[in-house]
Amino acid sequence: MNSQGSIHADEAAVCALYHRLLDCWNRRCATDFAHLFANDGSVVAFDGSQINGQAEISQHLRQIFADEPPAAYVGKIKDVRLLTHGAGMVRAVVGTIPPGQSRLNPETNAIQSMIAEKRNGKWRVVHFQNTPAQFRPDLLEALTDELQLLL
Repeated sequence: MNSQGSIHADEAAVCALYHRLLDCWNRRCATDFAHLFANDGSVVAFDGSQINGQAEISQHLRQIFADEPPAAYVGKIKDVRLLTHGAGMVRAVVGTIPPGQSRLNPETNAIQSMIAEKRNGKWRVVHFQNTPAQFRPDLLEALTDELQLLL
């Protein structure tokens, strides 16, 4: 495979990793979510809390999922790039659908960033950040409309 083909395969692998992350959240599977991370991976959550390492990530999510079912993510990758050989980044936008609902809750739209690293031939998340999208009302409405089309 030429280097260009390898680049496309790595970009696709990083995108697939991000989509698996959202899928694990939507299935409310803390263990699967945490196993997508490197052992020393980290998360900055929607509320700004910082969680470090697979075990802590898994425990943090088990508590979230036990309290009440969280909203499901609907995400759209806006940019994926390889930073170096074996390191990639995804920038995405997400909305959430509250349990029992069919429409997005615009108040919980977010911008997500994920940094991944290829270790021993396998892509793992090394950092994930979920930041509330506090936009002007017109930009919030436009983002919600864009994400709503994915449903």
